[in-house]
Amino acid sequence: MTASSGSVPGAAGRVSATLLLVLLIGVLAFAFRDSLHWMWIKDWPRDEYNHCYLIPFIAAFLIATRSRELAAVPWSGSLAGLWLVALGFLLLLLGSLSSIFTISEYGFIVAIWGCFVAVWGWPAVKLVWPALLYLVFMVPLPNFIEVKLTAGLQLLSTQIGVAVIRLAGVPVYVEGNIIDLGNYQLAVAEACSGLRYLFPLMSFGFLCAVLFQAPLWQRAVVFLSSIPLTVLMNSVRIGIISILVSFYGSEQAEGFLHDFEGWVVFMTCVAILFLEMYLMARFSGRRLLRSLRMDTPGAGEAWRIFTAQGAQRTALVALGAVLVGTAAMAAVDQRQDMIPRRTGFTTFPLVLGDWHGYEMPVDQVTLDGLKADDTLLMLYSRGDDAIPVNLWLAYYSNQRSGRAIHSPATCLPGGGWQMQALEAVEIPGVRADGGPLPVNRSVIAQGGARQLVYYWFAQRGRMLTNEYLVKWYIFWDGLTMNRSDGALVRVVTPVADGPDGVADADRRLQAFVRLLDPKLAYFLPGRDAVAQPAAVAGRP
Repeated sequence: MTASSGSVPGAAGRVSATLLLVLLIGVLAFAFRDSLHWMWIKDWPRDEYNHCYLIPFIAAFLIATRSRELAAVPWSGSLAGLWLVALGFLLLLLGSLSSIFTISEYGFIVAIWGCFVAVWGWPAVKLVWPALLYLVFMVPLPNFIEVKLTAGLQLLSTQIGVAVIRLAGVPVYVEGNIIDLGNYQLAVAEACSGLRYLFPLMSFGFLCAVLFQAPLWQRAVVFLSSIPLTVLMNSVRIGIISILVSFYGSEQAEGFLHDFEGWVVFMTCVAILFLEMYLMARFSGRRLLRSLRMDTPGAGEAWRIFTAQGAQRTALVALGAVLVGTAAMAAVDQRQDMIPRRTGFTTFPLVLGDWHGYEMPVDQVTLDGLKADDTLLMLYSRGDDAIPVNLWLAYYSNQRSGRAIHSPATCLPGGGWQMQALEAVEIPGVRADGGPLPVNRSVIAQGGARQLVYYWFAQRGRMLTNEYLVKWYIFWDGLTMNRSDGALVRVVTPVADGPDGVADADRRLQAFVRLLDPKLAYFLPGRDAVAQPAAVAGRP
C-alpha cells in the first residue's frame, strides 16, 4: 500500500503539512499519554536517563539542519505511513494489556515515523531518518534487560578495575564485585556499573556520528566506540578510587569526591570522542569544525514556514487514522477488569504442619513501590530445625498501567544480593493431583551470607516460572477473560556453611512448599474463580 497523494507545489503545501504533522504528534501524545507519563515521571528522572528530556529537542534540531535539502525535494505524502501508524497503535494495545510500558513507548515512536511518512513522504523522510531514529534513545531499556546488563557490567568493570589497581602495585583480592584491599572492602554497586554513563554517551555518540560529515565507516566507529570507551573509563575510575582508598581512607569513595570523579570520567569520554573525530578529519585533509553539520534555517525561512497555508490529502487521512486509533484505545481503556473473589492474607494460617510462623512488618516505602493489593511477609520455623523459612506473597487484582509483579530476578540484585545461579526446576508431588510444581531456584549471596530462593508466579490457575510467559498470559487473558490478576510466591531460607548446606536448604524448602501449596488455593484465585467488574468489587 504505497499510494501517494502527489506533490503540492510551492511553500504552502509544505507548510500546511508541517503544521498538520505537529497536530498529529499532539494527538498521538494524548493517545499514548499513560506510557509517556510513566516515562516522564518514572524513567527520565533516573541518572541513566535524565538526558532524555533533551532528545526530542535535539531531534528537532537535526531536522532543522536538513532544511535546505528538504526544500529541494517533493513533499508527497504516502499512505504507506498508515501501516506504521497502525503498528504503533498495536504496540500500544499490547503494552497496555501486558503492563509493559516500554512496548507502548516504542509504539509511540513507530507511530511518529508513520506520521512523517504519511505527511511528508519518503523523499523527505529519507533526509531526516537519523533524527527519527534518534528518538529511540529516549526510551529506557526494559527492566529485565537492564538488570542483566547491570550485573554483567558490574563484574566486567570490577575485573578491569582490579587490573588497574594491580598495575599500580597495590595488593588486592577480588570476589565477585567485592574489591578487598586488606584494610578496606569496596563493593562495586549497581550505580558504579557504568550504565549511568553508557546510555548518555551512546546517545551523544550517535549525535556526533549524525553531525560528522565523513565516510560511513568513520561515523560508525565514532558511535560504536562509545560503548567500550564507557566501560573502560568507568573501570579506570573504579581502579583509581580503590587506589585512593588504599592510601587515604574510605572517604575517597564517598560524597562530593566520588560524584566529581564520575563527572570527570564522563567529560573525558566526550573529549575522546571529539579527539576521534578530529584525527579522522585531519587524516582526511579536513578541519573538524567544517566537518560538523550545524546548518539551521534563517529567520526569513522559518517565518514563511509558519505563516503559509495549505493542506495535503494523505495528511488528513493520517489525522483521521490517528483519531480512530485514539478512540479505539479509549474504548479499550473503558473496559473494566473482572476482579475475582478471594480471601485476604490476614487469615493466612500461622501453622503449616510442624512449622510455626509469625507475620513480619513491611515498610511503607516498599509497599508504595510494589503497588500490590495484598501482601504477606511471614517467618516460619520448626523445632527440629533452627534455620527459618521466609515466605513472601504479593497479590495484584489487576496488572495494568505499571501495576505488575516485581520479579525477584530484578529485586534481589537491586537489594545487593548476587544471584549465583538461576534455573527452573520442578518439585515433585506438590500439586493436588500429585503433579510437580515448577519453581525458579537460585542461590544468592551478599558478602559472606548465602540463601536459597524458590519463587514462581501464580497467574489465574497457572504456575509459571518464565517472566515472558507471564506477560503473554496477562495480554491473552486480558483479551479473552478481562482478567489480569496474579501473585508472586517466594520462599527463602539461609544456607548453612559446609558441603551439605545447599542440599539441606533444598530439602527444607521442598518440605515447606509441599505444606504451603494446598493452602495457597484459598487465597490465590484460579482460572474458574467467580469474578465481578472492578467497580462492583470496590476498585476504581
